[in-house]
Amino acid sequence: MPCRRVTVVAALSLALTCAAPAPEARDDRCGSLRRPHLLVLLEQHQLLQCQNGKQEGPAFSVRIGASGYGKRKSGDRKTPVGEYSLGPIRRSKPYGWFIPIGYPTPMQRQLGYTGGAVGVHGPDRRVRWLGGAVNWFDTTDGCVGLAHDEDVQRIGAWAKASQAKVIRLEP
Repeated sequence: MPCRRVTVVAALSLALTCAAPAPEARDDRCGSLRRPHLLVLLEQHQLLQCQNGKQEGPAFSVRIGASGYGKRKSGDRKTPVGEYSLGPIRRSKPYGWFIPIGYPTPMQRQLGYTGGAVGVHGPDRRVRWLGGAVNWFDTTDGCVGLAHDEDVQRIGAWAKASQAKVIRLEP
């Protein structure tokens, strides 16, 4: 009989464990920043929409600067690293849609960083016909590029609705 009691107790314990509500999931990639923000994981070539430490919506595949990341000067073809202000989405002739990033920050300017016109944008109009294949290679001059205009529009709409004012670009 003691063996049967152990089996029943184990079964009940397992059932209660499985029935217990799961703790609120937190995506470690989004970090501890509570306010809504965009997160670009440069090594993974992904853009995430984050709020309250969790990812909202899909991860978007992105391309970055042709020379990698760590932007310090205009024309280096690198994507900046750090936390920047995020501007409102707007139309762009060369890229369809563009969401400006506040690079360089005032502190970076004091340190001698140069450049500007960095943002999240859609595919270059000249190669738009390639579709998702444009993300196979890092080809931007330092921006964060997406393969589809619709993705930039979705990200821009989410940023506006959630009042996201920050983008973090991390290695």
